Amino acid sequence: MSIVEIVLLLGFLLSFLMAIALGGNDAATPTDCVVGARILTIKKAILLFAIFTAIGALSQGFMVMKTIGTGIVPSIDLLGAIIIVLSAFTWIMFCNFYGLEISVTHSVVGSVLGYGMACYGTGGIRWDLIHMVIISWFSSPLLAIFLAFLLYKLLASTIEKFNSLGNAMPYALILALCYSAYAFGANDISNSTGVYVTVTKIVLGNPPEYNVMILLAAFGSLGVAVGGFLLGPKVIETVAFKIIRLSILGATSAELSNALTVHLFTTLSYFFFGYGMPISTSLASVGALVGVGLASYGTSGINRRTVTILSMGWVATVFVTALLSYALYSLLFPYVGPIVG
Repeated sequence: MSIVEIVLLLGFLLSFLMAIALGGNDAATPTDCVVGARILTIKKAILLFAIFTAIGALSQGFMVMKTIGTGIVPSIDLLGAIIIVLSAFTWIMFCNFYGLEISVTHSVVGSVLGYGMACYGTGGIRWDLIHMVIISWFSSPLLAIFLAFLLYKLLASTIEKFNSLGNAMPYALILALCYSAYAFGANDISNSTGVYVTVTKIVLGNPPEYNVMILLAAFGSLGVAVGGFLLGPKVIETVAFKIIRLSILGATSAELSNALTVHLFTTLSYFFFGYGMPISTSLASVGALVGVGLASYGTSGINRRTVTILSMGWVATVFVTALLSYALYSLLFPYVGPIVG
């Protein structure tokens, strides 16, 4: 086995670990509401999360994978792919250890930016696409807040008129979890494997890019499932119980709003612009929780300290991972070159 093959295997192993970290940190995104409302146990919620995340990743994951792999920068060589994943993985695991739900999307996009600056300079980065991504980061939680507030009021009014509908809410919440996990898989699977699109195409003899993305989506889905079961419970508890007190009605409204927001930014942006937006599903989820809190309790129902800490972590993530990725690539490239790419 050649040195290149050994490095490639190590890179894919690191990518699998990244998928585990993704599952551990973001299992909370689709499951926080159903657990917070005490409809399902954490283990049962994670099982549904794993199944429907894989379905979403395999059917629509290519939309955002294209953005991460060949959109922000022209291509990513093997050294760059390893450094991007290593930078993001290190930061994510640090935050997982402290039970802080940072944005994995911010981690990966920040790392890709750092790599792009080191490899191509400012002229090699698609700044128009970066601007669209940043706009989506701000607008997605606002949309989630609006949808959650509106859905809560609408569902509350409907149940007040038709009391029998209240009995169906637990089932509606479970279906919302499944839809949210599907949307998560479609948007976030790119965070674990998207940077390997170029390298995988080269290694496999340049097959169609879509086929490569499906293969990477399946590989990432397995790691996400492992991470959800091993690392997810601690973060789920943070988001499910420490932001607002959730009723079944509130949880259903929040989960549907989160799922709609993520799915819209994945699908519509791909059809209109050719690139699915890698939004933070974490921001969308917390935004939906805030919207429900405003609708049900007013401002007094929201734990502002928890939201503030989470927000600071999201902002810091981009700068930390970009700096780490830039420094590592700049340091190693003169000695080892791109390896493959």
